[in-house]
Amino acid sequence: MIDLRRLHMLRLVHQYGTVTSAAEALHLTPSAVSHQLRELARELKVPLLEPQGRKVRLTPAAHLLIEHADGLLARWEEALADLESHRAGAAGPLRMCGFTTAVGGLVAPAAGALLRDDPDLRVEVRECDTDVAVGLLAAGEIDIAVIEPTPDAPPSGDPRFDREPLLEEAYDLIVPAGHPLARRHGVRLEDAAEETWISVEPEVCAHHQQVLTYCGAAGFTPRFAHHATTWSVIWALVANGLGVSLVPRLAGGPSDQPVVRVPLTGDGVPKRRVLTCVRRGSRDNPLIVRGLRALHDAVPDRCARDAAA
Repeated sequence: MIDLRRLHMLRLVHQYGTVTSAAEALHLTPSAVSHQLRELARELKVPLLEPQGRKVRLTPAAHLLIEHADGLLARWEEALADLESHRAGAAGPLRMCGFTTAVGGLVAPAAGALLRDDPDLRVEVRECDTDVAVGLLAAGEIDIAVIEPTPDAPPSGDPRFDREPLLEEAYDLIVPAGHPLARRHGVRLEDAAEETWISVEPEVCAHHQQVLTYCGAAGFTPRFAHHATTWSVIWALVANGLGVSLVPRLAGGPSDQPVVRVPLTGDGVPKRRVLTCVRRGSRDNPLIVRGLRALHDAVPDRCARDAAA
């Protein structure tokens, strides 16, 4: 009987390209992962890995195995879901993660609602970027990931995962209280073409590039003067008159800061899609069903619920 954990390991080596990276995702040593994969190759009587420079690559036999492994692992998740449905009073843990604004605006409220409904339920929340979330999900360390459909996210046809739309949110322009644009009920993005701009540090997340893309579509290149690593710092910079910024609806700042959100109007208002992602076959697990329902219930009224996957 093949150990399904070894199939997970092989899948992660294929995903990350090195045994070391796969081991880090699994919180194991590279030697432990290598040993398990050698045992898998011995059981199957075929070589699975071969060196490729400093990395390794899968042999044709390993690729064939992975094609079958994706289906096996999905069916294993279905079996776990069926077993879970027979457990009385399932206590978890239910493990959820998401990027920063998703945790603050969705995951934390959902987790809180679950605990209020069932104080005995164990819920674990983790903040991480989409690429890390996907690795944790593949490794079985997370049950539900809230992700953006960025290049780091699994494509819709990835056989390992099942992803569904959660919301689609618009971006707002934030300006200092007293700014001329703060008195308007809506502005076009090009109305802020001459402003000084603030964004998240380019290395931290995709916000900087997104602002460049949206402003470029509106016909101008923003003049960036300040960068930050958190939304609260961006709020402080805007509040003190140092510039303006674009923020998604989920993002919030300190309530005592004199900052005004101004909705964008006109054609091509910037929007962001947010998805839930689980391992294929696990969506019917009762705990995961509860978590997904809580996430949908946590979507704020200011965000739409009809994003396309």
